[in-house]
Amino acid sequence: MRCVIQRVTRASVDVAGETVGRIEKGFLVLLGAQTGDTEADARYCADKIAGLRVFEDDNGKLNLALSDVGGSVLLVSQFTLLADARHGRRPDFIQAARPEVAEPLCDTVKAMLEARGLHVETGRFRTDMQVSLVNDGPVTILLDSRRTF
Repeated sequence: MRCVIQRVTRASVDVAGETVGRIEKGFLVLLGAQTGDTEADARYCADKIAGLRVFEDDNGKLNLALSDVGGSVLLVSQFTLLADARHGRRPDFIQAARPEVAEPLCDTVKAMLEARGLHVETGRFRTDMQVSLVNDGPVTILLDSRRTF
């Protein structure tokens, strides 16, 4: 699984003009499931998302996690994170998990975050979504459950 985690002051996702998810302070997480991903990959991502200490403490150090600051998560599936654009000009998505596999994995990440007491909003799987955010910092973290970067 791959994640792009952006610390935000607010974020929302709209589908067909309707807001389907909205948060204030927290993380916008773009999540892509890869062929071969399992519940272990979902757990790795959920643990990292919940535990990342990228909010400032009283001394201005990035030392606090989501739960420390009452933050939320806006989780948006995005298969394009698995794009391979190394050759030519049109990326291929061969490494992206099929929707029938990816959707349950995304749901698993959501459930694991909620089990840690976090409020989680989502986009809508397999739809054209418009995502708005105010990146705070900016702070943007890349994760890969296979630790390729």
